Amino acid sequence: MLLYNEFDEMTHKPLSRLGISLIPIITLVILLALDISIFGSDAILGASQVSLLFCAGIAVWLSTWLFKMPWKDFEDAIKSNIGDVTSAIVILFLIGAISGTWTMSGIVPTFIYYGVKIISPKVFLLTACVICALVSLMIGSSWTTIATIGVALLGIGKAEGFSEGLVAGAIISGAYFGDKISPLSDTTVMASSMNKVPLFEHIRYMLFTTVPSITITLVIFLIIGLTHTGTDADTISKYTDLLGARFNLTPWLLVTPILTAVMIAKKMPALAVLGLSTVLAAITAVVFQPDIIREIGSRVASGSDGKIMFTGVVQTIYDTVGLETGDPEVNELVTSRGMVGMLNTVYLIICAMCFGAAMKAGGMLRNIAELIVPFSKHRGSLVASTVVTGTTLNGIVSDQYLSIILTSSVFKDIYDKEGYESRLLSRAVEDSATVTSPLFPWSSCGMTQATILSVPTITYLPYCFFNIISPFMSIIIALTGYKVVRAVKDKAKTSSSA
Repeated sequence: MLLYNEFDEMTHKPLSRLGISLIPIITLVILLALDISIFGSDAILGASQVSLLFCAGIAVWLSTWLFKMPWKDFEDAIKSNIGDVTSAIVILFLIGAISGTWTMSGIVPTFIYYGVKIISPKVFLLTACVICALVSLMIGSSWTTIATIGVALLGIGKAEGFSEGLVAGAIISGAYFGDKISPLSDTTVMASSMNKVPLFEHIRYMLFTTVPSITITLVIFLIIGLTHTGTDADTISKYTDLLGARFNLTPWLLVTPILTAVMIAKKMPALAVLGLSTVLAAITAVVFQPDIIREIGSRVASGSDGKIMFTGVVQTIYDTVGLETGDPEVNELVTSRGMVGMLNTVYLIICAMCFGAAMKAGGMLRNIAELIVPFSKHRGSLVASTVVTGTTLNGIVSDQYLSIILTSSVFKDIYDKEGYESRLLSRAVEDSATVTSPLFPWSSCGMTQATILSVPTITYLPYCFFNIISPFMSIIIALTGYKVVRAVKDKAKTSSSA
Protein backbone atom coordinates (compact mmCIF):
# COMPACT_ATOMS: atom_id res chain seq x y z
CA MET A 1 0.00 0.00 0.00
CA LEU A 2 1.41 3.36 -1.02
CA LEU A 3 1.80 6.01 1.65
CA TYR A 4 0.02 9.21 0.83
CA ASN A 5 2.52 12.07 0.47
CA GLU A 6 0.72 14.20 -2.06
CA PHE A 7 -0.60 17.74 -1.65
CA ASP A 8 -3.93 19.26 -2.43
CA GLU A 9 -3.46 21.11 -5.69
CA MET A 10 -5.75 23.94 -4.60
CA THR A 11 -4.36 24.73 -1.14
CA HIS A 12 -0.91 23.09 -1.35
CA LYS A 13 -1.40 21.81 2.19
CA PRO A 14 -0.59 18.21 3.12
CA LEU A 15 -3.66 16.03 3.50
CA SER A 16 -3.75 13.61 6.40
CA ARG A 17 -4.55 10.02 5.49
CA LEU A 18 -6.42 9.67 8.78
CA GLY A 19 -8.44 12.82 8.19
CA ILE A 20 -9.41 11.64 4.72
CA SER A 21 -10.26 8.17 6.05
CA LEU A 22 -12.64 9.71 8.58
CA ILE A 23 -14.63 11.59 5.92
CA PRO A 24 -16.82 8.59 4.91
CA ILE A 25 -17.37 7.72 8.59
CA ILE A 26 -18.36 11.26 9.55
CA THR A 27 -20.63 11.50 6.52
CA LEU A 28 -22.24 8.18 7.43
CA VAL A 29 -22.87 9.37 11.00
CA ILE A 30 -24.57 12.53 9.73
CA LEU A 31 -26.71 10.65 7.23
CA LEU A 32 -27.72 7.99 9.75
CA ALA A 33 -28.68 10.71 12.23
CA LEU A 34 -30.94 12.20 9.56
CA ASP A 35 -32.33 8.77 8.74
CA ILE A 36 -33.20 8.11 12.38
CA SER A 37 -34.72 11.57 12.89
CA ILE A 38 -36.90 11.21 9.79
CA PHE A 39 -37.75 7.50 9.63
CA GLY A 40 -37.26 6.45 13.25
CA SER A 41 -36.85 2.71 13.75
CA ASP A 42 -37.97 2.18 10.12
CA ALA A 43 -34.62 3.57 8.95
CA ILE A 44 -33.36 -0.01 8.76
CA LEU A 45 -35.96 -0.73 6.06
CA GLY A 46 -34.01 1.17 3.42
CA ALA A 47 -32.76 4.61 4.42
CA SER A 48 -29.72 3.23 6.28
CA GLN A 49 -28.85 1.06 3.29
CA VAL A 50 -28.91 4.05 0.95
CA SER A 51 -26.62 5.96 3.32
CA LEU A 52 -24.19 3.04 3.42
CA LEU A 53 -23.98 2.78 -0.36
CA PHE A 54 -23.58 6.55 -0.72
CA CYS A 55 -20.73 6.60 1.79
CA ALA A 56 -19.16 3.58 0.10
CA GLY A 57 -19.15 5.67 -3.06
CA ILE A 58 -17.42 8.51 -1.21
CA ALA A 59 -14.76 6.11 0.10
CA VAL A 60 -14.13 4.76 -3.39
CA TRP A 61 -13.94 8.24 -4.90
CA LEU A 62 -11.50 9.52 -2.28
CA SER A 63 -9.34 6.42 -2.52
CA THR A 64 -9.13 6.42 -6.31
CA TRP A 65 -8.57 10.18 -6.53
CA LEU A 66 -6.22 10.82 -3.62
CA PHE A 67 -4.72 7.41 -2.81
CA LYS A 68 -4.54 6.31 -6.46
CA MET A 69 -6.14 2.96 -5.69
CA PRO A 70 -7.16 0.91 -8.76
CA TRP A 71 -10.88 0.32 -9.29
CA LYS A 72 -10.38 -3.44 -9.52
CA ASP A 73 -9.25 -3.55 -5.87
CA PHE A 74 -12.67 -2.31 -4.81
CA GLU A 75 -14.54 -4.79 -6.99
CA ASP A 76 -12.45 -7.65 -5.60
CA ALA A 77 -12.96 -6.43 -2.03
CA ILE A 78 -16.73 -6.22 -2.48
CA LYS A 79 -16.87 -9.72 -3.98
CA SER A 80 -14.74 -11.05 -1.12
CA ASN A 81 -16.75 -9.32 1.61
CA ILE A 82 -20.12 -10.42 0.27
CA GLY A 83 -18.75 -13.90 -0.34
CA ASP A 84 -17.71 -14.12 3.30
CA VAL A 85 -21.30 -13.63 4.48
CA THR A 86 -23.13 -15.87 2.02
CA SER A 87 -23.44 -18.63 4.64
CA ALA A 88 -24.76 -16.08 7.11
CA ILE A 89 -27.39 -14.96 4.61
CA VAL A 90 -28.59 -18.53 4.11
CA ILE A 91 -28.65 -18.97 7.89
CA LEU A 92 -30.77 -15.84 8.23
CA PHE A 93 -33.29 -17.19 5.73
CA LEU A 94 -33.44 -20.48 7.66
CA ILE A 95 -33.96 -18.50 10.86
CA GLY A 96 -36.95 -16.85 9.21
CA ALA A 97 -38.24 -20.28 8.25
CA ILE A 98 -37.88 -21.50 11.82
CA SER A 99 -39.64 -18.38 13.09
CA GLY A 100 -42.67 -19.40 11.04
CA THR A 101 -42.68 -23.14 11.61
CA TRP A 102 -41.92 -22.97 15.33
CA THR A 103 -44.73 -20.46 15.85
CA MET A 104 -47.44 -22.09 13.73
CA SER A 105 -46.58 -25.58 14.97
CA GLY A 106 -47.32 -24.38 18.51
CA ILE A 107 -43.77 -24.75 19.82
CA VAL A 108 -43.31 -21.08 20.72
CA PRO A 109 -46.88 -20.74 22.14
CA THR A 110 -46.20 -23.85 24.29
CA PHE A 111 -43.10 -22.26 25.81
CA ILE A 112 -45.02 -19.08 26.54
CA TYR A 113 -48.06 -20.95 27.89
CA TYR A 114 -46.13 -23.01 30.42
CA GLY A 115 -43.61 -20.28 31.16
CA VAL A 116 -46.04 -17.59 32.28
CA LYS A 117 -47.81 -19.97 34.64
CA ILE A 118 -44.86 -19.89 37.05
CA ILE A 119 -45.20 -16.17 37.80
CA SER A 120 -45.33 -15.31 41.52
CA PRO A 121 -45.31 -11.79 43.05
CA LYS A 122 -42.19 -12.26 45.17
CA VAL A 123 -40.17 -13.56 42.25
CA PHE A 124 -41.98 -11.60 39.56
CA LEU A 125 -38.96 -9.60 38.35
CA LEU A 126 -36.76 -12.69 38.23
CA THR A 127 -39.51 -14.67 36.51
CA ALA A 128 -40.22 -11.91 33.99
CA CYS A 129 -36.54 -11.80 33.12
CA VAL A 130 -36.34 -15.59 32.75
CA ILE A 131 -39.52 -15.82 30.65
CA CYS A 132 -38.32 -13.11 28.27
CA ALA A 133 -34.94 -14.83 28.08
CA LEU A 134 -36.53 -18.17 27.16
CA VAL A 135 -38.92 -16.70 24.60
CA SER A 136 -36.16 -14.60 23.03
CA LEU A 137 -33.86 -17.63 22.98
CA MET A 138 -36.50 -19.69 21.16
CA ILE A 139 -37.50 -17.10 18.57
CA GLY A 140 -34.17 -15.24 18.29
CA SER A 141 -35.71 -11.78 18.51
CA SER A 142 -35.55 -9.39 21.46
CA TRP A 143 -37.85 -6.94 19.66
CA THR A 144 -40.63 -9.50 19.14
CA THR A 145 -40.28 -10.75 22.71
CA ILE A 146 -40.54 -7.25 24.15
CA ALA A 147 -43.40 -6.28 21.84
CA THR A 148 -45.48 -9.31 22.83
CA ILE A 149 -44.94 -11.08 26.12
CA GLY A 150 -42.95 -8.09 27.38
CA VAL A 151 -45.95 -5.79 27.04
CA ALA A 152 -48.10 -8.27 28.99
CA LEU A 153 -45.49 -8.62 31.74
CA LEU A 154 -45.21 -4.84 32.02
CA GLY A 155 -48.94 -4.61 32.69
CA ILE A 156 -48.75 -7.32 35.35
CA GLY A 157 -45.74 -5.72 37.02
CA LYS A 158 -47.41 -2.33 37.21
CA ALA A 159 -50.54 -3.96 38.63
CA GLU A 160 -48.39 -5.55 41.33
CA GLY A 161 -46.94 -2.18 42.30
CA PHE A 162 -43.53 -2.31 40.59
CA SER A 163 -42.26 0.83 38.86
CA GLU A 164 -42.50 0.71 35.09
CA GLY A 165 -38.78 1.38 34.70
CA LEU A 166 -37.89 -1.59 36.90
CA VAL A 167 -40.21 -3.98 35.06
CA ALA A 168 -39.02 -2.73 31.68
CA GLY A 169 -35.42 -3.29 32.80
CA ALA A 170 -36.18 -6.91 33.70
CA ILE A 171 -37.95 -7.47 30.38
CA ILE A 172 -35.18 -5.94 28.29
CA SER A 173 -32.43 -7.70 30.25
CA GLY A 174 -34.01 -11.09 29.66
CA ALA A 175 -34.88 -10.42 26.03
CA TYR A 176 -31.37 -9.33 25.13
CA PHE A 177 -29.80 -12.26 26.99
CA GLY A 178 -31.91 -14.70 24.95
CA ASP A 179 -31.30 -12.80 21.72
CA LYS A 180 -27.55 -12.72 22.36
CA ILE A 181 -27.09 -16.49 22.71
CA SER A 182 -29.84 -17.67 20.36
CA PRO A 183 -28.72 -19.37 17.14
CA LEU A 184 -31.86 -17.86 15.60
CA SER A 185 -30.76 -14.27 16.28
CA ASP A 186 -29.66 -12.19 13.30
CA THR A 187 -27.22 -10.17 15.43
CA THR A 188 -25.62 -13.38 16.72
CA VAL A 189 -25.30 -14.71 13.19
CA MET A 190 -23.92 -11.39 12.01
CA ALA A 191 -21.28 -11.14 14.75
CA SER A 192 -20.07 -14.70 14.15
CA SER A 193 -20.06 -14.47 10.36
CA MET A 194 -18.38 -11.06 10.26
CA ASN A 195 -15.47 -12.54 12.19
CA LYS A 196 -15.56 -15.95 10.48
CA VAL A 197 -16.35 -17.86 13.67
CA PRO A 198 -18.66 -20.91 13.45
CA LEU A 199 -22.04 -19.94 14.89
CA PHE A 200 -22.25 -22.47 17.72
CA GLU A 201 -18.60 -22.00 18.64
CA HIS A 202 -19.33 -18.27 18.94
CA ILE A 203 -22.34 -18.96 21.17
CA ARG A 204 -20.45 -21.40 23.41
CA TYR A 205 -17.60 -18.93 23.84
CA MET A 206 -20.04 -16.16 24.78
CA LEU A 207 -21.35 -18.25 27.67
CA PHE A 208 -18.18 -17.48 29.65
CA THR A 209 -19.20 -13.82 29.87
CA THR A 210 -22.96 -14.05 29.36
CA VAL A 211 -23.78 -16.59 32.09
CA PRO A 212 -22.04 -14.60 34.87
CA SER A 213 -23.75 -11.42 33.64
CA ILE A 214 -27.26 -12.90 33.64
CA THR A 215 -26.61 -14.64 36.98
CA ILE A 216 -25.73 -11.35 38.67
CA THR A 217 -28.74 -9.76 36.99
CA LEU A 218 -31.13 -12.43 38.26
CA VAL A 219 -29.76 -12.17 41.79
CA ILE A 220 -30.35 -8.41 41.75
CA PHE A 221 -33.93 -8.83 40.51
CA LEU A 222 -34.56 -11.55 43.08
CA ILE A 223 -33.37 -9.35 45.95
CA ILE A 224 -35.48 -6.42 44.74
CA GLY A 225 -38.51 -8.69 44.34
CA LEU A 226 -38.21 -10.27 47.78
CA THR A 227 -38.25 -6.83 49.41
CA HIS A 228 -41.37 -5.83 47.48
CA THR A 229 -44.95 -6.19 48.69
CA GLY A 230 -47.65 -6.39 46.07
CA THR A 231 -50.82 -8.14 45.02
CA ASP A 232 -51.36 -10.99 42.59
CA ALA A 233 -52.53 -10.12 39.11
CA ASP A 234 -54.39 -12.41 36.71
CA THR A 235 -53.75 -10.39 33.56
CA ILE A 236 -51.53 -13.17 32.25
CA SER A 237 -54.48 -15.57 32.12
CA LYS A 238 -55.65 -13.74 29.01
CA TYR A 239 -52.55 -14.96 27.21
CA THR A 240 -52.75 -18.55 28.41
CA ASP A 241 -56.50 -18.83 27.73
CA LEU A 242 -56.27 -17.47 24.19
CA LEU A 243 -53.17 -19.48 23.31
CA GLY A 244 -54.75 -22.62 24.74
CA ALA A 245 -57.93 -22.03 22.73
CA ARG A 246 -56.12 -21.34 19.45
CA PHE A 247 -53.41 -24.03 19.56
CA ASN A 248 -53.31 -27.69 20.48
CA LEU A 249 -50.72 -27.28 23.23
CA THR A 250 -48.99 -30.37 24.53
CA PRO A 251 -45.57 -31.21 25.99
CA TRP A 252 -45.00 -33.38 22.87
CA LEU A 253 -44.36 -30.14 20.99
CA LEU A 254 -41.12 -29.80 22.94
CA VAL A 255 -39.63 -32.79 21.08
CA THR A 256 -38.46 -30.57 18.19
CA PRO A 257 -36.55 -28.05 20.36
CA ILE A 258 -35.07 -30.93 22.36
CA LEU A 259 -33.83 -32.63 19.19
CA THR A 260 -32.51 -29.28 18.00
CA ALA A 261 -30.62 -28.89 21.26
CA VAL A 262 -29.15 -32.40 20.82
CA MET A 263 -27.96 -31.52 17.32
CA ILE A 264 -26.35 -28.35 18.64
CA ALA A 265 -24.68 -30.28 21.45
CA LYS A 266 -23.26 -32.70 18.89
CA LYS A 267 -21.70 -29.68 17.14
CA MET A 268 -23.47 -30.25 13.85
CA PRO A 269 -23.06 -27.46 11.26
CA ALA A 270 -25.45 -24.55 11.81
CA LEU A 271 -26.99 -24.86 8.34
CA ALA A 272 -27.75 -28.55 8.93
CA VAL A 273 -29.23 -27.92 12.39
CA LEU A 274 -31.46 -25.06 11.25
CA GLY A 275 -32.55 -26.89 8.11
CA LEU A 276 -33.46 -30.10 9.95
CA SER A 277 -35.16 -28.13 12.72
CA THR A 278 -37.32 -26.37 10.11
CA VAL A 279 -38.35 -29.71 8.60
CA LEU A 280 -39.14 -31.20 12.03
CA ALA A 281 -41.21 -28.15 12.96
CA ALA A 282 -43.10 -28.27 9.64
CA ILE A 283 -43.99 -31.93 10.25
CA THR A 284 -44.99 -31.05 13.82
CA ALA A 285 -47.28 -28.30 12.50
CA VAL A 286 -49.07 -30.70 10.18
CA VAL A 287 -49.51 -33.32 12.92
CA PHE A 288 -50.50 -31.09 15.87
CA GLN A 289 -51.98 -27.94 14.23
CA PRO A 290 -53.67 -29.14 11.03
CA ASP A 291 -56.54 -26.66 11.32
CA ILE A 292 -54.12 -23.72 11.53
CA ILE A 293 -52.12 -24.95 8.54
CA ARG A 294 -55.37 -25.36 6.55
CA GLU A 295 -56.44 -21.86 7.53
CA ILE A 296 -53.16 -20.40 6.30
CA GLY A 297 -53.18 -22.45 3.10
CA SER A 298 -56.80 -21.67 2.25
CA ARG A 299 -55.99 -17.97 2.10
CA VAL A 300 -54.11 -18.64 -1.14
CA ALA A 301 -55.04 -22.07 -2.49
CA SER A 302 -58.23 -24.02 -3.05
CA GLY A 303 -58.97 -27.56 -4.07
CA SER A 304 -57.90 -30.76 -2.38
CA ASP A 305 -56.97 -30.89 1.30
CA GLY A 306 -53.47 -32.05 0.42
CA LYS A 307 -52.90 -29.03 -1.81
CA ILE A 308 -54.16 -26.64 0.86
CA MET A 309 -52.00 -28.26 3.55
CA PHE A 310 -48.93 -28.10 1.31
CA THR A 311 -49.60 -24.43 0.58
CA GLY A 312 -50.01 -23.69 4.29
CA VAL A 313 -46.68 -25.31 5.17
CA VAL A 314 -44.82 -23.49 2.38
CA GLN A 315 -46.35 -20.16 3.34
CA THR A 316 -45.46 -20.73 6.99
CA ILE A 317 -41.83 -21.23 5.95
CA TYR A 318 -41.39 -18.27 3.61
CA ASP A 319 -44.14 -15.73 4.18
CA THR A 320 -45.28 -13.43 6.98
CA VAL A 321 -48.34 -15.09 8.46
CA GLY A 322 -50.53 -14.40 11.45
CA LEU A 323 -53.57 -15.72 13.26
CA GLU A 324 -56.65 -14.10 14.75
CA THR A 325 -56.92 -14.88 18.45
CA GLY A 326 -59.36 -12.24 19.59
CA ASP A 327 -56.72 -9.95 21.13
CA PRO A 328 -54.31 -7.63 19.26
CA GLU A 329 -51.41 -8.33 21.63
CA VAL A 330 -51.75 -12.09 21.32
CA ASN A 331 -52.15 -11.69 17.55
CA GLU A 332 -48.75 -10.03 17.49
CA LEU A 333 -47.29 -12.85 19.54
CA VAL A 334 -48.36 -15.52 17.04
CA THR A 335 -47.38 -13.60 13.92
CA SER A 336 -44.26 -14.96 12.24
CA ARG A 337 -42.09 -13.18 9.68
CA GLY A 338 -40.81 -16.17 7.71
CA MET A 339 -37.97 -15.97 5.23
CA VAL A 340 -39.42 -12.79 3.75
CA GLY A 341 -38.97 -11.05 7.09
CA MET A 342 -35.20 -11.44 6.78
CA LEU A 343 -34.88 -9.53 3.50
CA ASN A 344 -34.30 -6.13 5.11
CA THR A 345 -31.53 -7.53 7.29
CA VAL A 346 -29.92 -9.22 4.28
CA TYR A 347 -30.26 -5.95 2.36
CA LEU A 348 -28.51 -4.12 5.19
CA ILE A 349 -25.71 -6.70 5.42
CA ILE A 350 -24.94 -6.52 1.69
CA CYS A 351 -24.84 -2.71 1.71
CA ALA A 352 -22.69 -2.71 4.85
CA MET A 353 -20.32 -5.19 3.22
CA CYS A 354 -19.95 -2.81 0.27
CA PHE A 355 -19.14 0.07 2.62
CA GLY A 356 -16.69 -2.05 4.61
CA ALA A 357 -15.04 -3.28 1.42
CA ALA A 358 -14.59 0.27 0.14
CA MET A 359 -13.06 1.38 3.44
CA LYS A 360 -10.79 -1.65 3.60
CA ALA A 361 -9.60 -1.64 -0.03
CA GLY A 362 -8.75 2.05 0.22
CA GLY A 363 -6.71 1.44 3.38
CA MET A 364 -9.07 3.64 5.40
CA LEU A 365 -9.93 1.03 8.01
CA ARG A 366 -6.23 0.43 8.51
CA ASN A 367 -5.63 4.15 9.02
CA ILE A 368 -8.38 4.33 11.63
CA ALA A 369 -7.15 1.15 13.31
CA GLU A 370 -3.68 2.67 13.69
CA LEU A 371 -5.22 5.09 16.19
CA ILE A 372 -6.35 2.17 18.33
CA VAL A 373 -3.27 -0.06 18.13
CA PRO A 374 -1.23 1.90 20.73
CA PHE A 375 -4.03 1.30 23.26
CA SER A 376 -4.44 -2.39 22.38
CA LYS A 377 -1.08 -3.95 23.17
CA HIS A 378 -2.37 -6.15 25.97
CA ARG A 379 -5.25 -8.61 26.15
CA GLY A 380 -7.35 -6.56 28.54
CA SER A 381 -6.81 -3.25 26.79
CA LEU A 382 -7.56 -4.80 23.40
CA VAL A 383 -10.90 -6.18 24.56
CA ALA A 384 -11.63 -2.95 26.44
CA SER A 385 -10.94 -0.95 23.26
CA THR A 386 -13.30 -3.25 21.33
CA VAL A 387 -16.05 -2.93 23.93
CA VAL A 388 -15.73 0.86 24.12
CA THR A 389 -15.76 1.11 20.32
CA GLY A 390 -18.82 -1.12 19.96
CA THR A 391 -20.71 0.80 22.63
CA THR A 392 -19.66 4.19 21.28
CA LEU A 393 -20.67 3.28 17.73
CA ASN A 394 -24.15 2.43 19.02
CA GLY A 395 -24.39 6.03 20.18
CA ILE A 396 -22.88 7.38 16.96
CA VAL A 397 -24.47 5.36 14.16
CA SER A 398 -27.63 4.58 16.19
CA ASP A 399 -27.92 1.00 14.98
CA GLN A 400 -26.66 -2.28 16.46
CA TYR A 401 -26.19 -3.96 13.08
CA LEU A 402 -23.90 -1.22 11.84
CA SER A 403 -22.06 -1.18 15.16
CA ILE A 404 -21.38 -4.91 14.87
CA ILE A 405 -20.18 -4.58 11.29
CA LEU A 406 -17.99 -1.51 11.81
CA THR A 407 -16.43 -2.71 15.09
CA SER A 408 -15.62 -6.10 13.57
CA SER A 409 -14.13 -4.47 10.48
CA VAL A 410 -11.91 -2.10 12.45
CA PHE A 411 -10.55 -4.72 14.89
CA LYS A 412 -10.35 -7.83 12.70
CA ASP A 413 -6.81 -7.18 11.48
CA ILE A 414 -5.63 -6.02 14.92
CA TYR A 415 -6.74 -9.26 16.60
CA ASP A 416 -5.15 -11.26 13.82
CA LYS A 417 -1.90 -9.33 14.07
CA GLU A 418 -1.77 -9.77 17.85
CA GLY A 419 -2.48 -13.49 17.47
CA TYR A 420 -5.82 -13.65 19.28
CA GLU A 421 -8.63 -15.94 18.17
CA SER A 422 -11.44 -14.42 16.14
CA ARG A 423 -13.96 -15.74 18.65
CA LEU A 424 -12.53 -13.33 21.25
CA LEU A 425 -13.37 -10.46 18.91
CA SER A 426 -16.83 -11.79 18.03
CA ARG A 427 -17.61 -12.18 21.74
CA ALA A 428 -16.39 -8.68 22.63
CA VAL A 429 -18.49 -7.26 19.79
CA GLU A 430 -21.64 -9.00 21.03
CA ASP A 431 -20.91 -8.05 24.64
CA SER A 432 -20.96 -4.42 23.59
CA ALA A 433 -22.60 -3.62 20.26
CA THR A 434 -25.57 -5.97 20.70
CA VAL A 435 -26.51 -5.47 24.35
CA THR A 436 -25.94 -1.72 24.73
CA SER A 437 -28.09 -0.80 21.73
CA PRO A 438 -31.33 -0.19 23.72
CA LEU A 439 -29.54 2.10 26.19
CA PHE A 440 -29.31 5.04 23.79
CA PRO A 441 -32.59 7.02 23.49
CA TRP A 442 -31.80 8.09 19.91
CA SER A 443 -30.82 4.64 18.59
CA SER A 444 -33.21 2.44 16.62
CA CYS A 445 -33.37 -0.07 19.51
CA GLY A 446 -33.76 2.58 22.20
CA MET A 447 -36.57 4.32 20.36
CA THR A 448 -38.30 1.05 19.51
CA GLN A 449 -38.28 -0.37 23.05
CA ALA A 450 -39.32 2.96 24.57
CA THR A 451 -42.20 3.18 22.08
CA ILE A 452 -43.33 -0.43 22.50
CA LEU A 453 -43.29 -0.34 26.30
CA SER A 454 -44.31 3.33 26.59
CA VAL A 455 -41.43 3.75 29.03
CA PRO A 456 -38.76 6.41 28.30
CA THR A 457 -35.28 5.01 27.70
CA ILE A 458 -33.83 7.11 30.50
CA THR A 459 -36.42 5.57 32.87
CA TYR A 460 -35.60 1.92 32.20
CA LEU A 461 -31.87 2.38 31.54
CA PRO A 462 -30.69 2.11 35.21
CA TYR A 463 -32.51 -1.22 35.57
CA CYS A 464 -31.17 -2.94 32.42
CA PHE A 465 -28.63 -4.70 34.61
CA PHE A 466 -27.68 -7.36 32.07
CA ASN A 467 -27.06 -4.80 29.34
CA ILE A 468 -24.91 -2.69 31.67
CA ILE A 469 -22.97 -5.58 33.24
CA SER A 470 -22.15 -7.44 30.01
CA PRO A 471 -19.55 -5.00 28.60
CA PHE A 472 -17.72 -4.87 31.93
CA MET A 473 -17.87 -8.66 32.28
CA SER A 474 -16.29 -9.03 28.85
CA ILE A 475 -13.32 -6.94 29.97
CA ILE A 476 -13.04 -8.70 33.36
CA ILE A 477 -13.00 -12.20 31.82
CA ALA A 478 -10.42 -11.05 29.27
CA LEU A 479 -8.21 -9.67 32.04
CA THR A 480 -8.28 -13.05 33.81
CA GLY A 481 -7.17 -14.72 30.59
CA TYR A 482 -9.75 -17.49 31.04
CA LYS A 483 -10.11 -19.45 27.77
CA VAL A 484 -8.21 -16.72 25.89
CA VAL A 485 -5.77 -18.43 23.52
CA ARG A 486 -3.15 -16.82 21.32
CA ALA A 487 -2.19 -18.29 17.98
CA VAL A 488 0.75 -20.70 18.01
CA LYS A 489 2.45 -18.85 15.19
CA ASP A 490 2.58 -15.70 17.30
CA LYS A 491 4.03 -17.59 20.24
CA ALA A 492 6.70 -19.00 17.96
CA LYS A 493 7.38 -15.57 16.60
CA THR A 494 7.72 -14.19 20.11
CA SER A 495 10.13 -16.97 21.10
CA SER A 496 12.34 -16.45 18.07
CA SER A 497 12.48 -12.71 18.58
CA ALA A 498 13.39 -13.21 22.23
